[in-house]
Amino acid sequence: MTVALLFPGQGSQRVGMGADVEAHSPAARAVFELAERATDLPLRRLCFEGPDEALRSTDVAQPALVATSLATLAALAERLGLGPEDRRGVVDRLDVAVVAGHSLGQFAAAAAVGAFTIEEALRLARARGLLMAAAPAGAMAAVLGLDGARIRTVCAEVAGTVVIANDNAPGQVVISGDREAVAAAGAALKAAGAARVLALNVSGAFHSPLMAEPAARFAAMLGAAAIADPVRPVVGNVAARPLRTAAALRDDFREQIPSPVRWRETMLALADLGVTSAYEVGPGNVLAGLAKRTTPTIGVRPLGTWTDVVAAADAPATPAG
Repeated sequence: MTVALLFPGQGSQRVGMGADVEAHSPAARAVFELAERATDLPLRRLCFEGPDEALRSTDVAQPALVATSLATLAALAERLGLGPEDRRGVVDRLDVAVVAGHSLGQFAAAAAVGAFTIEEALRLARARGLLMAAAPAGAMAAVLGLDGARIRTVCAEVAGTVVIANDNAPGQVVISGDREAVAAAGAALKAAGAARVLALNVSGAFHSPLMAEPAARFAAMLGAAAIADPVRPVVGNVAARPLRTAAALRDDFREQIPSPVRWRETMLALADLGVTSAYEVGPGNVLAGLAKRTTPTIGVRPLGTWTDVVAAADAPATPAG
């Protein structure tokens, strides 16, 4: 059995996330305390109590999700009898061969395998969220029931800027761009046979060329960030292949904000690496649902609650599914 750790991105946040883990684990509590110092946000109150509107805000959701995922991982380390910072011990105990994170989740994934310190991952997630929240206005929409090639062709025929932002799974793609172009593409995609086109509640055209300015500013921050070689490869969102060095990771993070999230290809890359079992480290089961559609041979086990932490620690070699 080859195991992966998967880390969710924006959209998986929910009020109450991490509360039971923090209540049971001093190690998780320490991560949340560090996260509040690193981000200057009351993350425990926002994660545990909301309100939902505040938690959905891009500048809050991004550090909140990274904090929750890494607090959960610290709780697992503690439950396994390891030090809370012993992430190498966790991946060894779970027999983890590779990690991946959906968009924002790649920061938690990189921290899980030692490429970032927890504080650095949180600092970067906070900065990224602020830059993306302040980006020029735009729109995004989920397109269901059409393949990526057809969507790409239709978008290319529309005036203005509209591109594929997330290739999540077969029949589940997100488009992004200026408002008029996204609306026109949505109508054209419905005419082309899309089952549904759903506008997303976001303020910006994330993962599109319209994010060039925040991407450039974030790239400068990355240039000064401390990044180490990961102890396990990270399958990158931009490259959709295993990244084994600090330099390769830095390049992938630098291009991530304006580039499409190639999650379907990421999951296929994990399957090619022999992954048969994975843990979704963080709230919800979005990535488990996408895996069923793309790589049904990879069973995804939840790791987002205290009950999940106990189960993983008590039977770390149990296959997911």
